[in-house]
Amino acid sequence: MSVEQEKKLFLMRDYSDAIIQAGGIPLLLPYTEDTRVIEGMAAKCDGLMLTGGGDIDPTLFGEEPIPGLGEIVPERDQMEIELVRYFIARKKPILGICRGCQILNIALEGDMFQDLTSQKSPLLQHAQRAPRSHASHTIQIKEGSLLSQIVNHTAAKVNSYHHQAVREPAPSLVASAWSSDGVIEAIEGKSHPFVLGVQWHPECMTSTQTEAAKIFQAFVDACSGQQS
Repeated sequence: MSVEQEKKLFLMRDYSDAIIQAGGIPLLLPYTEDTRVIEGMAAKCDGLMLTGGGDIDPTLFGEEPIPGLGEIVPERDQMEIELVRYFIARKKPILGICRGCQILNIALEGDMFQDLTSQKSPLLQHAQRAPRSHASHTIQIKEGSLLSQIVNHTAAKVNSYHHQAVREPAPSLVASAWSSDGVIEAIEGKSHPFVLGVQWHPECMTSTQTEAAKIFQAFVDACSGQQS
């Protein structure tokens, strides 16, 4: 990452557009390690969406880096962990997407694969060579789970752009969806009103797949107190 890139904060519009489409108001939180600022920003938000991005520092879950590990941003890791714990303690809704699913799990003391291709086999193609709106592989969803209630299905097709993934869910979380190679595709809270992490990118599919739009609608409804 260049010095100029380090000075920039940006968000892919698919994320904010999906929140707006569902009736919410998205706010981008800048990186900081100042706990006072983090808690001040969090206090003004009804929910937390953790977006996709780079890799996560393996020392956060007790491992040394392996060759397949990509670029990490320690400041982002630390801030998002603090945010997750803040929102969990106050039972505010959390939606984690791709990297966001992984950092949610790490923040609550789970672990993850640093690099699927070198740590797990056999594997499907989890870094698809297709448009981001294309659903490239299927997942099975646990019946009765929060995710199954949101999408009203126990199977779905999703897109896939990742090389890291949840390995063991944190004690307060449970896996609720898997791809056919056994990779965990969704996690959710055991007792929290709304905590959901998905490994794919539903924000890229809201215009082509009703199930994707339903995920954001359920999150925004939970943030506004309309969760059923």
